[in-house]
Amino acid sequence: MGAVAVASLALRGVAAVGSGLAVAGALHAAWNVTRLRRPPADPPPVRERVAVLLPVRDEAARVGPCVQALLGQTGLRDLQIRVLDDGSSDGTVDVVQAIAAGDPRLTMLRGEPLPTGWWGKPHACQQLAGDVDADVLVFVDADVVLEPHAVAATVALLRWSGLDLVSPYPRQVAVSAAERLVQPLLEWSFLTTLPLRAAERSPRPSLAAANGQFLAVDALAYRRAGGHAAVRAEMLEDIALLRALKRAGGRGGVVDGSGLATCRMYDGWPAIREGYAKSLWSAFRSPGGAVAVCGLLGLAYVVPPLTALRGSRVGLVGYAAGVAGRMVVGRRVRARVLPDALAHPVSVAAFCWLTATSLARRRSGRLVVRGRPLL
Repeated sequence: MGAVAVASLALRGVAAVGSGLAVAGALHAAWNVTRLRRPPADPPPVRERVAVLLPVRDEAARVGPCVQALLGQTGLRDLQIRVLDDGSSDGTVDVVQAIAAGDPRLTMLRGEPLPTGWWGKPHACQQLAGDVDADVLVFVDADVVLEPHAVAATVALLRWSGLDLVSPYPRQVAVSAAERLVQPLLEWSFLTTLPLRAAERSPRPSLAAANGQFLAVDALAYRRAGGHAAVRAEMLEDIALLRALKRAGGRGGVVDGSGLATCRMYDGWPAIREGYAKSLWSAFRSPGGAVAVCGLLGLAYVVPPLTALRGSRVGLVGYAAGVAGRMVVGRRVRARVLPDALAHPVSVAAFCWLTATSLARRRSGRLVVRGRPLL
């Protein structure tokens, strides 16, 4: 058998393996969307003490809608809103205070200088939660806009589920072509790879998914886990917090927040590139883990469509499975489905490129976030 024939046979084998992984991923995503917890659309009144905690740093351009939405929350008998300014230089404090207009529910705090060994967001969150008197802590990012019932519905789900932490994943608003290419992978990734209900109850740190954009946690469980002090040097403090909670005997995970909140993380390719560069290096625990994950993603979602272009029917099946998985997830989380899902191989390739960029910048010490060098 000639070298060309051997190479062709090997390529068909690789395509078959990749297509099998893509089919398995699509089936798992289809199962997960039926198990994804959804907060109630009409939650009962919440009688517990709830504290909504918002860390901000140079967010003047987008914090307004967030604060307005927090002040408009309904169904909460005892609500306090704490906003901590972490050294903003763009008028963020003025925007918040103007919108609050003296509302006694909102307290504006000035952040302390960043101590050695801490990253900015965990330090801000620790200050917000440090002396607050509440039964439930709700952390929100400045680019998130909540529906009026969002906090009440989240607290209701937290209690009904028996979990210690729930993270309603906001509907990701993607406007530009670059956003539509990359942002849908956030929800697709955990719905395709993580056994959601098993992950909620499992103590294994590797089975953890959370999103700090919108996260509610039982206050006692939070303190047992050490709060954000336990994750002080973590770039992805949300996942790290859930892992700390698991180590302390708690349980939690992501739930459907598409009907509760929206978030536009980035506005175009430069912002996406810089945003993911600061965090993806830490998402896989090690460079080897990042290489392994990207290798599997490429095998499942890039190799099959490439072979389909060469006439491979098996590759075509793999490409179709990848697109189908994206569509199933997109419909469940209210994301745009077509024609975006057809570009799934390009999305995966872009994600792997962003991961490589993040690793390279981390290795060279060139990562700076909001004026602070990475630890």
